[in-house]
Amino acid sequence: MAKDRLITPSYCFILAANFLLYFGFWLLIPVLPFYLSEFFQAGNSTIGIVLSCYTVAALCIRPFSGYLLDTFARKPLYLFAYFIFMMMFGGYLIAGSLTLFIIFRIIHGVSFGMVTVGGNTVVIDIMPSSRRGEGLGYYGLTNNTAMSIGPMFGLFLHDAGVSFATIFCYAFGSCILGFLCASLVKTPYKPPVKREPISLDRFILMKGLPAGLSLLLLSIPYGMTTNYVAMYARQIGLNTQTGFFFTFMAVGMAISRIFSGKLVDRGKITQVIIAGLYLVVCSFFLLSACVYLIQWSDTVCNILFFGIALLMGVGFGIMFPAFNTLFVNLAPNSQRGTATSTYLTSWDVGIGIGMLTGGYIAEISTFDKAYLFGACLTVVSALYFKLKVTPHYHKNKLR
Repeated sequence: MAKDRLITPSYCFILAANFLLYFGFWLLIPVLPFYLSEFFQAGNSTIGIVLSCYTVAALCIRPFSGYLLDTFARKPLYLFAYFIFMMMFGGYLIAGSLTLFIIFRIIHGVSFGMVTVGGNTVVIDIMPSSRRGEGLGYYGLTNNTAMSIGPMFGLFLHDAGVSFATIFCYAFGSCILGFLCASLVKTPYKPPVKREPISLDRFILMKGLPAGLSLLLLSIPYGMTTNYVAMYARQIGLNTQTGFFFTFMAVGMAISRIFSGKLVDRGKITQVIIAGLYLVVCSFFLLSACVYLIQWSDTVCNILFFGIALLMGVGFGIMFPAFNTLFVNLAPNSQRGTATSTYLTSWDVGIGIGMLTGGYIAEISTFDKAYLFGACLTVVSALYFKLKVTPHYHKNKLR
């Protein structure tokens, strides 16, 4: 029996649109702290507050974006959010004061929260359900690819003395091309659905809350890693290019997404997630142990440091398409947007908690203790997923 066709022009266009959106996003991630420090003379605490405005804004809009995408036509909302996201790069070019920059940053976060939920929902609409796991794996791969080259390219431009305005223009240009690709995506007709009274389950997928808690516990140490791994390396005396940690992590995600999606399509959703959880648990315990390993051998610790990044990338890369599919399978077709926003909101809340708790633990103790705490949370997440989430999913799944 022939497989349902996954690779269509619309699918290719939305892959390109997602890659170009995230390339513009990741391009600025390592550059913005330098910009705020050099252009606005902002201190470290101010920089942290300004940058966190983006995450908080994205987090606030995500539950509502799921409701909007389930209620109205999805592609126009997706394109509207993409357009606003794109224009905010232009806004950074004209922001002459820190106050105006913060306003643009908040709007940028709101549009990011909307466009990411919109993209995840639209791509599900245009792919065959029999190949959803594989399709989501490739879709997520575009983000990982952007993550592996965007920050390096941004830092390369900054270190080469390229002006911040030019760097913003690169990000702006990337999103202009992405918006053009997004506009070429053809979505299937969505018949009007009966408008149900507004209630909590129109904004949050209630059946997805157990999985959401497991994902939240998992994303706390992930948030610690993305924000503090370079500071941790410096604290323990690891002399290496920590920027490559993210490259190895992205490579691990890219490799694992290719085959994990196919396993998800065979119905092995919970098994794939459990396998990924085991890898992530090991990687965080090893990361916290680097403080002791470096006292034994610098070379071994350097090799292990990047090996951990690869292992962590494989673990999370395996789980991302599986978790996304799990949430979608718990929801009727009319609530795909709500399912996706619940999945992404759970992840974002954990990232935010990880940023706060990681910094706090490091302030009263050290970063290795923060990662040890994070490793313990992954154990709790794994046990909770196996004992609670797995039977709950098999009891309530709709497909």
